[in-house]
Amino acid sequence: MKIVHVTDTHFVPEPATLYGLDPRARFEAAIANINAEQADADLVVFTGDLAHWGEVAAYEALKARLTALDLPHVLMIGNHDDRTSLRSVFPEAMDDGKGFVQGSRVLDGHRLVFLDTKQQATHAGAYCAERRAWLAKELSETNEPVLLFMHHPAFMTGISSMDAITQQDADDLWQVLAPHASRIRHIFLGHVHRPIFGNWHGISFSLIPGLNHQVPLALDPHGEDIPGSHEPPAYSVVAVNADSIVVHLKYFLDGSKRFPLDGYEVKGRDYALGFPVDKA
Repeated sequence: MKIVHVTDTHFVPEPATLYGLDPRARFEAAIANINAEQADADLVVFTGDLAHWGEVAAYEALKARLTALDLPHVLMIGNHDDRTSLRSVFPEAMDDGKGFVQGSRVLDGHRLVFLDTKQQATHAGAYCAERRAWLAKELSETNEPVLLFMHHPAFMTGISSMDAITQQDADDLWQVLAPHASRIRHIFLGHVHRPIFGNWHGISFSLIPGLNHQVPLALDPHGEDIPGSHEPPAYSVVAVNADSIVVHLKYFLDGSKRFPLDGYEVKGRDYALGFPVDKA
């Protein structure tokens, strides 16, 4: 199974830009690249912060550009999104029966579970009792290996400003997941706008860059003022195999030079650099 993971598109109404960047243009470039290079993917998952301020016009701009995507997709929400505005433009969006934008589907023998971690009136994440009850039922009534998708990470990343708005009830969420941990193969996340990989309670996770702006690596304590950067955007390409899950980052706007690594060194000189190469 091949999955493309995209996060934090941060659409704004046309013709506005965001932090000096055009999220619409970046989205268009990502979709064109996905269509060209990942046409064999089974699914594209957008893990939230679809819009920056949750305006209807922003979702309309997103919908107009999603028509170019040649692959099936799932839209999730994050802290910047608005459920009512989203549903007014995407009435087909997931609904767990309680109004939360979450659901699941089976793909290639795996259950993909998509969580709604938005908490009203804050950028921090939460997963209330109603949502936990839905998740507990979803997991207890199925037995496939699980791929879990959520916007907020449920652990500290070391970036203090983002840790301040991470999942606030991670322990409660873990109590629901723990009985099923042996079949949760991976957790896919957004929110932090950085490539971060590791494990939480022994479950591997991947956090990837956003599609518009990024958060630089700032591991020094810096309070709650979130730093931003224009580091390049990326999406991830995920290969789910019987014995492994492999996550690649695709920096789709990267125009740096490509060249063969073999064949450049001739008679002790590097063609690219033009100086002697130590053969020792």
